[in-house]
Parts: sequence; structure tokens; C-alpha cells
Amino acid sequence: MIDTDDPYLTGQLLIAMPALRDPRFARTVIFMCAHNDEGAMGLVVNRLIGSISFDALMEELDIAREELPVPWSAPSIHFGGPVETSRGFVLHSADYTSEETITFESHLAMTSTVEILRDIAIGCGPRQAMLALGYAGWGPGQLDEEMQDNAWLNVGADDDIIFDQDLDSKWERALAKIGVSASLLSSEAGRA
Repeated sequence: MIDTDDPYLTGQLLIAMPALRDPRFARTVIFMCAHNDEGAMGLVVNRLIGSISFDALMEELDIAREELPVPWSAPSIHFGGPVETSRGFVLHSADYTSEETITFESHLAMTSTVEILRDIAIGCGPRQAMLALGYAGWGPGQLDEEMQDNAWLNVGADDDIIFDQDLDSKWERALAKIGVSASLLSSEAGRA
């Protein structure tokens, strides 16, 4: 449930508006990991990095991936954002926790350790997970200013939008969650 008295967006989804001119964020949906008076940090949930696979990443980190007795599909690696693109984050269901895990509400969490990757590789990781390289970051007041400039909308987090593999429809589904049709949006912002 969204606290309407809380001016911060931690635990919510940001939806890029057509007026947002930065091509790195066109039609993106971002899960907000942190938002306070010191700035904001989030992970893009609807863009993949096509240049590296989970298996290749495990090999690069020298982590053995075990053959599991049950069918298992490796998580895709997402473009989390343009900041620190060599740093990895796992946004996941809260059924997995470690000392370094940050929990959002009661059902989502984020861990950014090699141990979670090892656990995923051996089948002991979270039920749902999204691996991202890099993150989206804003300085103090920057996101608030962009919100006032109609660059973003926000909506409560939705596991289906975050973890679903249908990346192409996430933006439209996030908009629909707040009753907005993508076909009615204009890239020209106006003020009354």
C-alpha cells in the first residue's frame, strides 16, 4: 500500500513519460530501491543487457553452476541503469535473505553480494529474481524536480511487472496500473 503522506518513492515503480528526453530512460520502468533527501537509486526492470549471459557471468566470477535435478532457467541480466555498470544487484522475492539484504515492504528485497549469485547458481536462491548491472541514480532533489517536470509517473510495485520476462509490455502495463493508456500520452508536456 502506498503511503500518500510519504513524499519518497522507495519501493515503488517509476514510469518514464514520453517527455523524458534522455534516450537511456525512454519507456523505462524503474524499481525505486532508495529515495530520500540525499538522492535516489533504482533499477530499470524492462531492459536487458544482451552482451552477457548468466552462465558467462558465473564463469567470469569463477562460480561453478551445478546441474540441477529440476528444470531451471538462468535469470536474464538487465541494464539496471547507467551508473556503475560493472556493479551487480539482485532484486528478488523476500524468501531469500542474508545479512546484506535490504527488504522493501514484506515481499521484495535486494542483495548485491556474490553469495546470492552462488546460491542462484546452485538452486538455493530466491523464488523470483532479477539480476541487474548498474543502476539509475539521482542527486539530492533531482528526482523530485524531474517528477515536477512531468518526466515520471509512479505506481506501487508489482511483482508481475518486475519479474515477468515480457519486457516489451512492462511500460504499458505499469501505465495501465494507474489507469493511463500509452496511446493517449504525448511527448509534448504542457502547463496550464
